[in-house]
Amino acid sequence: MRSKRLLLVASCAAVALLVFYFVHVHRRDAAIAEAPAAPPAVSVATAQTGFIANQLTVAGVFQAFQEIDVHGKVSGYIRHIYVDIGDRVRKGQTLAVLEVPELQAEVAGAEAGITQTQQNILRLQNEVARELAGYAAVHANYVRLKQASDQQPGLVAAQELDDALAKDRSAASQVDAAKSAVAAAQGQLGVSRAENLRVTSMEQYATITAPYNGVVTTRYADTGALIPAGTAEGLNQAVVRLAQSDVLRLRMPVPERDVPLVHVGSQVTVHVQATGQQFPGTVVRYTRDVSNATRTMLTEVDVNNPDLTLTPGMYADVTFNLEQKNNALIVPASAVVQGDQPSVMLVDGNNRVRKQPIVLGISGANSQEVTSGLQPGDRIIIGGQSELQPGQQVTPQPAKSDLENYRQTSQKGGQ
Repeated sequence: MRSKRLLLVASCAAVALLVFYFVHVHRRDAAIAEAPAAPPAVSVATAQTGFIANQLTVAGVFQAFQEIDVHGKVSGYIRHIYVDIGDRVRKGQTLAVLEVPELQAEVAGAEAGITQTQQNILRLQNEVARELAGYAAVHANYVRLKQASDQQPGLVAAQELDDALAKDRSAASQVDAAKSAVAAAQGQLGVSRAENLRVTSMEQYATITAPYNGVVTTRYADTGALIPAGTAEGLNQAVVRLAQSDVLRLRMPVPERDVPLVHVGSQVTVHVQATGQQFPGTVVRYTRDVSNATRTMLTEVDVNNPDLTLTPGMYADVTFNLEQKNNALIVPASAVVQGDQPSVMLVDGNNRVRKQPIVLGISGANSQEVTSGLQPGDRIIIGGQSELQPGQQVTPQPAKSDLENYRQTSQKGGQ
């Protein structure tokens, strides 16, 4: 009986302990449920003044500033070719020399023609001197007879005086004829010299030179190859292809909506992915014509490339500052709630949420200008705005930079 009583007492004690435990846990859970929830934490950024720009980034491609096929002006066989692909050449440097024997013969003939004409002129000048001497004697004889006849009429027969006058006029005509022959020979000398200049110039064309500083990108012929004249139709064959690469054209298409904001002198930033270079540039020309096919306008930036680090055909990202402003009130773009009326969620001095309508200005890559509705120093909520209600108590925390730049990251991923 005593054992049964002890067992009964132990059972009652265990039941009492279980009842006490459940009552305690229930009261604790009720207390926790009745306690107020902590305000949610929100990321905030501060509206501040600074520089903002409406930027446009487009892909551009580098092209040689000039690129031509270098031809020969005359036909001939290549005697020497001095350049190969990749060689840098200077303006006036000899690229190749052609063998043109017939031109050498023409030059020799032209020089001989000049010498012959000069000798003929010398001979004719001597003829003029001889005719002048004869004319002087005949004219002096006529003058003496004329004077004697005038002093003593009848002293000199009229026939004799007429004969002397005829001889005087004939000698004068011979002098004029000799002088005309000299003038004609001198004219022929000018023709001979012009012909010599022509064939000499043609002979000089047998030496092919570089028209500007550049790089040989293609070699079309080798030693001994026959190169037809560059003026021969259907037979044109260049010797080399030459590109001016110390200055490059960076060409890029500007969308139609941004064409009014682009002008000569517009500043750009160029980023070359292949080399990692980044440098400023300036728009120097554009077509002033929007393509019907692409609805873009071709725009060019000249890029100095003295060490040839950049190569034609490379791509680059070109960023235009279409609109820009200093001392603008700026907020992160991710803080703006778009809609019929753009707005932001503010945190007031009591750490309560307030919805504030705003007026937007220039849009940057990851920032937005606010022209009305905010003051410098206002705290703006970034992220999770749809989960908040005006008047709600929150715990503000400084926003991380990656959250502020979220819009820029998402835009680049979508491009």
